[in-house]
Amino acid sequence: MAAATSVKLDDELKDRIQHLAESRRRSAHWIMREAIAQYVEREEKREAYLRDAQNAWDDFQRTGLYITAEEADEWLTQLAAGNDVEPPECHR
Repeated sequence: MAAATSVKLDDELKDRIQHLAESRRRSAHWIMREAIAQYVEREEKREAYLRDAQNAWDDFQRTGLYITAEEADEWLTQLAAGNDVEPPECHR
């Protein structure tokens, strides 16, 4: 079930949304819901990316293990080509 939420928009933004809604043959409500959904999804992905980066940094700080960017690129290229290859050896 969806709950109603109030958002205050200035007249210029409301006009822009209405223009998009008319040109897309959608309601202004649909445009706003779509915009919010896309924003939330993008920000959640950004949050996950930053969390993964922090976890990788913490892991490196703890272990000192790493692979070079070139090694990672080569490994990923092989995987993308469908080759079942082992990851490169980590360095200290």
